[in-house]
Amino acid sequence: MRIMIVDDNAAMRKVLAALFAAAGHEVVGSFGDGDGLEDHVRYILPDVLCLDYHLPGRDGLTIIKAIQAEWPQIDVVFMTASAEKDIEERAADAGASGFIRKPFGQVQIIAELQAVADTRHAANHQTSSGAPKAPEPVRGKRETAVIADDNGSVRLVLKGLLEESGLTVVQSVANGAEALQAARNHQPRVLCLDVNMPVMGGLEALPQIVEASPQTSVIMVTGCADKRLVGQAAGLGAVGYIIKPLRPAYVETFIRRLLGR
Repeated sequence: MRIMIVDDNAAMRKVLAALFAAAGHEVVGSFGDGDGLEDHVRYILPDVLCLDYHLPGRDGLTIIKAIQAEWPQIDVVFMTASAEKDIEERAADAGASGFIRKPFGQVQIIAELQAVADTRHAANHQTSSGAPKAPEPVRGKRETAVIADDNGSVRLVLKGLLEESGLTVVQSVANGAEALQAARNHQPRVLCLDVNMPVMGGLEALPQIVEASPQTSVIMVTGCADKRLVGQAAGLGAVGYIIKPLRPAYVETFIRRLLGR
């Protein structure tokens, strides 16, 4: 993979570059802060951006959102030594494809990169192999799916994984209000619903979606597996949840089990 490194610690950048090169990856850029990073990304277009949280100027969470808004095809591996309790959840909700807590070992970060690569490969399989394979016939319209997530990268990856599982994604939207309208219009078999979205969040939209399309199985998508959140979603009608960052084996197993395949 072509990897760009953004970390304000020069020694860390050097160590990461050596690790990635030894693992067969190509380091295509190395920067110490996030200022002007979009210009570098636009010129280089890496496959993966290894991004530190605490940087001079803008922090990593702000940068992820900017990168994912314009280049959802770029995977971001978020790195931090922060002890903030919810930092991993926030990074996942912002669109991070992977997460590394410092200090880390060589095996750990190479394994995380491989997981990110495997996820993107699985998500891209439909496109790279030509026309999407036909979904297995199960009660017609109920074989369709809608995706609601405010992050373009998550929508892109989730679409590939759902279609690889035999569903046809008929619409992808960015907030709960749009998800509700899509549920009314399509009556999908499955609706993947992000918890944290603008305009209307997933938990607010959930009971309205269940009422508008009672045959739809709503799956919450979240960076947090908090028991209170899971219980609340289940009480409002969700059939389960998928944790970010997305991983193919979990998503595809969950969907196939839900569809009885």
